[in-house]
Amino acid sequence: MGKGLRFPPETRKKTAFQRTHPMISTNNVSLRFGGKKLFEDVNVKFTPGNCYGLIGANGAGKSTFLKVLSKEIEPNTGEVIIGSDQRLSILKQDHYAYDEFPVLKTVLMGNDRLYKVMEEKDALYAKPDFSEADGVRASELETEFAELNGWEAESEAAVMLAGLAIPEELHGKLMKELNGGEKVKVLLAQALFGRPDILLLDEPTNHLDIYAIQWLEEFLLNFENTVIVISHDRHFLNKVCTHIADIDFGKVTTYTGNYDFWRQASELNQRLREDQNKKSSDKAEELKAFIARFSANASKSRQASSRQKQLEKLEFVDLPASSRKKPFIGFDIKRELGNDVLVVDKLTKTWEGETLLKNLSFTLKKGDKVALLGRNDLAKTLLMEIIAGEMQADSGTYNWGITTSIGYFPTDNSRYFNGDEETLVDWLRPYSTEKDETFLRGFLGKMLFGGTDALKQPKVLSGGEKVRCMFSKLMLSGANILILDGPTSHLDLESITAVNEGLSRFKGTVIFTSHDHELIQTVANRIIEIDQGVVYDNHITYEEYLASKALVTH
Repeated sequence: MGKGLRFPPETRKKTAFQRTHPMISTNNVSLRFGGKKLFEDVNVKFTPGNCYGLIGANGAGKSTFLKVLSKEIEPNTGEVIIGSDQRLSILKQDHYAYDEFPVLKTVLMGNDRLYKVMEEKDALYAKPDFSEADGVRASELETEFAELNGWEAESEAAVMLAGLAIPEELHGKLMKELNGGEKVKVLLAQALFGRPDILLLDEPTNHLDIYAIQWLEEFLLNFENTVIVISHDRHFLNKVCTHIADIDFGKVTTYTGNYDFWRQASELNQRLREDQNKKSSDKAEELKAFIARFSANASKSRQASSRQKQLEKLEFVDLPASSRKKPFIGFDIKRELGNDVLVVDKLTKTWEGETLLKNLSFTLKKGDKVALLGRNDLAKTLLMEIIAGEMQADSGTYNWGITTSIGYFPTDNSRYFNGDEETLVDWLRPYSTEKDETFLRGFLGKMLFGGTDALKQPKVLSGGEKVRCMFSKLMLSGANILILDGPTSHLDLESITAVNEGLSRFKGTVIFTSHDHELIQTVANRIIEIDQGVVYDNHITYEEYLASKALVTH
């Protein structure tokens, strides 16, 4: 990171002092929505110098909890405590809120007080009848402007934007002139700008390319104050988090360590509690058998009475049902794949006047698991749609081998859920050779649609539920080729892990897009990067690829 993004000594001194003073905490916070309890008597402290990864199952209330912390939502009971002199910044989710503002000014608005001082100061100096009182006020504003590091503000904002690959020629343009990905980066720079005391980030890596994610990781590693972040990127959580804040059972519990440490520790704790229960259960059965056998025997009655007391003292650990559930994802191939899989020759495709694919050529062989990379997500999606037979190229050819059968997972699955099916069982039946309802309901159960959930209407499903349905369809296909465009979008961490495990076990050929570092690293054995054509193609791991591009940070 450039010097403009590091923090001056006075900030570090302040932070060292603040480490003994929790910067944001909750006192008996409870929240209900429509009768549903999200949180109950939450008491948690988030302290300076730490980055907290906020995790929990879909629907657990992660985003809602961030809104409670930012005081956008008032809890039913309790309070959020933030020091009066502490500035809180949150990543804005409305990508259109700043459409009429220039890019650089949008970033500066991240520090609300500084921005207001700048606006008032500029308005004063623009007055044609500048009075003595105006001069006094201007002097006051200049003093505050300097205290807020105003003289460095524009250069700091510009350095941030450059780090996120927003070039200088865009800094003066209106936000509405930027594309979606560029807007996300500007709003991220806005949240980070001006060294906030408390930083709340809800899915900050969404829509970021690998370069921007690397920049953000470095920024957060160097950030001295309090960070609370929601992310479904396991590598990102492992890289930046010092603590995990877990939402489960209506509570928020903090743990020291990154995501992997939390997951391994929680799994071990669960196993130990289950083992303790099994030992207690076995011992109870043994005591009951002795009591039943000898309670009527006068010579053994004292021993039977002793066993009864032991039985009464046995402890069973309460194991509440976690809100987390992990689906099963596994792909069985119906037909063995031959060596010749796919030949792509000089594909060209123009979209809305821009040539996104140009003379693109590559081949796939049996056993290839290809991560398709590139800065332009639309270009990757167009290539996927073309080779999946969903779209025509302008020119060029592609040919699948005669032994191939294809399963396609599109980035936009909405067209699959526009039918008139009454239930998920009805939705899934056309994709299955086995039409029996018991089989279909059992299959849906593996994907967490158990009981009455299998009777849900497809049209009303959430984004994550639709993705799990698409995986049900893929698993039933028996395809030996999988084309997956963003397969982990909308999924929680447990489901992402299930997808990761299923693709790692898959015996066929895969070509997929993803921004999930761990998924790419553990599944892909080949990296293809495209920029109109193929600019990189090697049988290599993701981290070896990053090292070759000098993108790995330690």
